[in-house]
Amino acid sequence: MRVPTLIILLVFCFNNSISAQKIDFSVLSNLNIRNVGPANMSGRITAIDVVTANPKIMYIGAASGGVWKSENGGSAWKPVFDQQPTQNIGALTIQQSNPNVIWVGTGEGNPRNSMNLGLGVFKSVDGGETWQQMGLENTKTIHRIIIDPVDANIIYVGAMGDPFTANEYRGLYKTIDGGLHWEKILFSNNQSGIGDLVMDPTNNKKLFAALYEHKRTPYYFTSGGQGSGLYVSNDGGKNWKKQGEKEGLPSGDLGRIGFAIAPSEPNRIYAKIEAKKNAIYRSDNGGETWKMINDNPKFANNRPFYFQDLAVDTEDPDRVYNIYQPLSVSYDGAVTFDTIPMIPADETKGIHADFHAFWVNPNDAKHFIIGGDGGLGISYDHGKSWNFPETIPVAQFYHVGVDNDVPYNVYGGMQDNGNWSGPAYTWKRGGIRTLYWQYLVGGDGFDISPDLDNTRFGYGSSQNGNLYRYDKLSGYYVSIQPPAPDVITSLRFNWNAGFARDPFDAESAYYGSQFVHLTHDKGATWEIISPDLTTNNPKHQLADYGGLTLDVSGAERYNAILTIAPSTLDKNIIWVGTDDGQVQFTSDGGKNWINRTPKMKEMPKEGWVAQIEASRFNRGTAWMVVNNYRKGDYAPYLFKTIDYGKTWKRMVDEKKVKGYALSVIQDPVESNLVFLGTENGLWMSVDEGTTWEQFKNGFPSVSTMDLKIQEPESALIIGTFGRAIWVMDDLLSLREITANRLETGITALPMNNAVQVKGLFINPPGNIWTGFNTTFEGENKVFQKTKIPFYISGQPAENSMVKAEVYDPQNRLINTIETADLDPGLNYIIWKLDEKSTSLPGSWTDDFSRDIPVLPGDYTIVLHYGTHKDTTSVKVIPDPRFELPSNVDTELYNFRKEIDGQVAVLAAHLKDIDKKKELVGNIIKKQSKDQVLSDETMFTLVKNMERQLIELHSKGQTPKPDRQVGAWQSFETTPYSKIQDALTVAAAQTTVPSFQHQEILKQAAELVDKFSKTVSSFMKNEWLSFESELNKGNIQLEVER
Repeated sequence: MRVPTLIILLVFCFNNSISAQKIDFSVLSNLNIRNVGPANMSGRITAIDVVTANPKIMYIGAASGGVWKSENGGSAWKPVFDQQPTQNIGALTIQQSNPNVIWVGTGEGNPRNSMNLGLGVFKSVDGGETWQQMGLENTKTIHRIIIDPVDANIIYVGAMGDPFTANEYRGLYKTIDGGLHWEKILFSNNQSGIGDLVMDPTNNKKLFAALYEHKRTPYYFTSGGQGSGLYVSNDGGKNWKKQGEKEGLPSGDLGRIGFAIAPSEPNRIYAKIEAKKNAIYRSDNGGETWKMINDNPKFANNRPFYFQDLAVDTEDPDRVYNIYQPLSVSYDGAVTFDTIPMIPADETKGIHADFHAFWVNPNDAKHFIIGGDGGLGISYDHGKSWNFPETIPVAQFYHVGVDNDVPYNVYGGMQDNGNWSGPAYTWKRGGIRTLYWQYLVGGDGFDISPDLDNTRFGYGSSQNGNLYRYDKLSGYYVSIQPPAPDVITSLRFNWNAGFARDPFDAESAYYGSQFVHLTHDKGATWEIISPDLTTNNPKHQLADYGGLTLDVSGAERYNAILTIAPSTLDKNIIWVGTDDGQVQFTSDGGKNWINRTPKMKEMPKEGWVAQIEASRFNRGTAWMVVNNYRKGDYAPYLFKTIDYGKTWKRMVDEKKVKGYALSVIQDPVESNLVFLGTENGLWMSVDEGTTWEQFKNGFPSVSTMDLKIQEPESALIIGTFGRAIWVMDDLLSLREITANRLETGITALPMNNAVQVKGLFINPPGNIWTGFNTTFEGENKVFQKTKIPFYISGQPAENSMVKAEVYDPQNRLINTIETADLDPGLNYIIWKLDEKSTSLPGSWTDDFSRDIPVLPGDYTIVLHYGTHKDTTSVKVIPDPRFELPSNVDTELYNFRKEIDGQVAVLAAHLKDIDKKKELVGNIIKKQSKDQVLSDETMFTLVKNMERQLIELHSKGQTPKPDRQVGAWQSFETTPYSKIQDALTVAAAQTTVPSFQHQEILKQAAELVDKFSKTVSSFMKNEWLSFESELNKGNIQLEVER
């Protein structure tokens, strides 16, 4: 019986007699978390800059995916901001006079409903290796940064500010000492921030700034107001002039403004202005006066709050790029634009649309880079062709799902990029490639849920309540959105509507508008099982939002259900949370509902109830995530009830975790193990939420939107809004560590089943070569092997080692593996699911080489560490892709064992010959050096023996020619070659060995037997005679030292 021993992982703290367990992550350094992608749709890129003296060095900022760097022109990319406390990027600028200096502004400057807030401005002086936070944390969003090209200590930072909260932390800031101190030099009001900022390329004192008044609430958005305006400074920001109708700009309130100066003709300035009538303006006199040149709504009126940028060719001042939903180009100074976009807003053509960032090479106008909601595009020929790097996994997932296939698949709904499915791991070389991912349902992707009994089918959802049934095989999907109950009632679906499967009935599912809808036939028909569960406030349901430019996309649809959580313990219990702070509960399947909101003392008024998770342990227990940042409250809210919602306890605050809360999941086996996703990373508790620590191990502080557990393989699936999908494979070990079921010395931890994957050289489809950065390859799990987990208590002693002994179901010791690579805490050792066999001398091996694959069955593993030992077990299961009779594997195993017997005989003889050849060779070496042989006769005797041994060896294995060789192989039949033929047969078969296969083995055995007799005879006669002659001459056979 195991007696748990308290070790350094858990530090017990006592407060009011409650025991809290704090995690020491130093003992979990080997707990791996894998980024599986995808990168084929990438994610929203908000900032681009390139080293102009060496345009192969590029940096990009992702809206919520960090900073990425390429040093080879955009083929290979690496993240360089992962250690920072936020991954939400709004601006990025390189100091061109010293390109190792990079400034980054955090917080996205495109105030959409799903934007991500930041933590100020950061600076690197070593090309992104390290970073320092430089202040302005309260600005929340930074949209522009300009470094003075004459004095690099002068930096201008344009803060858009928090669109959800009116405050003074916005406007244009300036430092003259490299970021040590900041001065606000332009400000209009508490709702206006910098929408754009440009500097005259010939006059570092001349600045154009656009202030932009805007405001968001959870249910409303307004763009424009008195605080907006176009400002010009000619003295580095000391004084500003607001331009208006007198200078030719539109009258009345303005909204968002985007600028562009023609580098080849700096007096030419373009401005895209949101006003009562949206239009593009141009100045030909350095901004003294303006003229409206294009008010075509197709080019001047495309969601200006989100797309309002322009760019000018670096050589031709008339070539203007309109950067919005498509990419359009003008050849006449923006008077007209080509009616055929350079990149259309059409997913069947070009690259993904919805653009936010653009860079034109100042030394080569044909070279430019564009960034948008679907990643990055690079052109070297003026936009005739584009390269889309499929190597930047910054996808923004709202929800993730998982199935129970083997290997299992993960699913996710992606911002502006639909619903996707891909493998969590593969049984192919080359990692998890982008081509493995399948697009299932269009639109902004949200909840997606596969049918576990047949994963070809499932549910997918998109914005405005759209709900579908998809078919993976055909690619077909059909709408099953619940209908309104009558012509009077209008259903209100949140942009991200609540969905849940019925855990008791695979045919049933729930969907949320203001009502709970229930289907019993996978969406063919629906019934409403609740009243309106929201506040149903008419002030929250206005349809005229957008301000100067109407923008009724459905993103601000409010008073709707966000989360539905049916209990897995009681089919009548359902929890519901809404976007206006209502927590509803039914214990009779929806016949009656109780509003539990008044019972929540610390619940923010009309908070965003992002997620409710019904407990797997107690019927009356539930976890609830609430956030309120849309009202300027950035605190994390996680609540728990144990009495059906009658009372609630707040489980986190700003002292316990960083970032507002987004998702939660409790482990279904170990109740103390709880995971929390926040805007700033993944957090873990091992005491059921009393204390929390951030989980890193390579996982960045990214917006962690959704969490699921793949139960058959005990894996945590993590959906991030900015860094795609991640997988933590080893919850089994984490459960044991959480529960402190640990021994002194070494603890052998539980193991998942291991699949005996069939295959010899398992390559991916498409290009078989890997490692050339042409596509993202998510980290794969090991296959054709398994990781044996164990825990070392304390610091491993120097030169200590762990030995694993593997016993088969008959309790035979079949393999022994050792490792000296030990750390305190959690460790792993690899077993290749094989039984030790004899190797042919000189045979080629690599990481995929292994000995005899073991049969399916239960295997015992005994771990030894010093005087300590412990035992675990693993079930090896057959490859599920092959429905084979049980005797196939058994016959193949027996065939391989028979071969191994022959290999052992042949290898022993060949090694014996080689050893004696080495002894003879040593005598010859000594003779040439020390003349140890007394006469020519003795020398001839030794040389003859060397020749005889070479000839004898060649009878067992054809030797490689003793000369320079380019390519060579032998076609002679020898015992060695015939055994190789038999091994080739045994390496990959799905049938019992045929009579021809048995004949090959029989021929090999006959050849080995003949060779064995020849060698034995030689050693008994010629060799013994040779030794006798050497003894007479006092010549010793010695191994060279």
